Amino acid sequence: MLGLDISSSSVKLVELGRSASGTLLLERCAMEPLERGWIADGNIEKFDEVAEAVGRVVRKSGTRTKNVALALPPSAVITKKIVLPGGLTEQQLELQVESEANQYIPFSLDEVSLDFCVIGDSATSVGDVEVLIAASRKEKVQDRQGLAEAAGLKPLILDVESYASRLATERLVGQLPGQGHDAVVALFEVGAFTTSMQVLRNQSVLYERDQAFGGAQLTQLIVRQYGFSADEAESKKRSGELPDDYGPGVLKPFVASIAQEIARALQFFFTSTPHNRVDYVLLAGGSASLPGLTSAVTRQTSFACTLVNPFDGMEMGSGIREKKVRREAASYLTSCGLAMRRFLL
Repeated sequence: MLGLDISSSSVKLVELGRSASGTLLLERCAMEPLERGWIADGNIEKFDEVAEAVGRVVRKSGTRTKNVALALPPSAVITKKIVLPGGLTEQQLELQVESEANQYIPFSLDEVSLDFCVIGDSATSVGDVEVLIAASRKEKVQDRQGLAEAAGLKPLILDVESYASRLATERLVGQLPGQGHDAVVALFEVGAFTTSMQVLRNQSVLYERDQAFGGAQLTQLIVRQYGFSADEAESKKRSGELPDDYGPGVLKPFVASIAQEIARALQFFFTSTPHNRVDYVLLAGGSASLPGLTSAVTRQTSFACTLVNPFDGMEMGSGIREKKVRREAASYLTSCGLAMRRFLL
């Protein structure tokens, strides 16, 4: 099964398998940029153009796999944990979930796609279970399904982006000293327009928050500084073909401002929870690999900061260009988590 992450700036595809030794194997990955405005606030504004980009990324990857897992942004999904009696059949659970869902979902149930899963025993009431409900407007779900189908794919799973990135991150946390037990890990995904923060500990989310800053602001600074069009600025930013004063005059102050935003987000976490430190800061997303960002965050926050590589500890397939993948790896966190769903079906 493919993992396909459709963000505001690009489409990322990952396909994983198992090697002979049982280790995860990166078989394929590919990325295709999207033009600004094709997807805005998680909504697909230019369906045909995005569908063509999905088709291109599938062809570029060389995969023949048709099954695909996709995701919606957290803003498009309502999630709620509820407690229900243990020992119910699947059918009884379904009826209970539907009656409970009415309280939390501000739409008629006819207008939403609804799913649930039992997380485990309730920590507060003996004999009960904790159940996670997830619901989204049907048109949001159908848009993502339609994109996959237009590219000749068969959508099997629709996840939530933050859940997918968390799944990929938990595998990496397990590689930390002591298998990351009790470690407080702050994950920042720096996208084009939004940076999302999740603080994780022992597979639980302690805190989450989205902030409106990202790599697109750097593109705007390049436009203002050098008079390029937005498209020119974006392509020169990607290729590195910028004037000599770009590094000290534009990039360095921008990196410093992102580091300050990350420090501020951590401060919000500390003031709104009993925690006053984190053990690790991880950066992911397309703008996370800006030169000097990890060291700027370490200086600003005094916590060790590293760039995420979701393929760490995996074997590489014969068609993988390792150098290129390592350079872009931080962009593939969500698509890697989606591809991992293949092993959880």
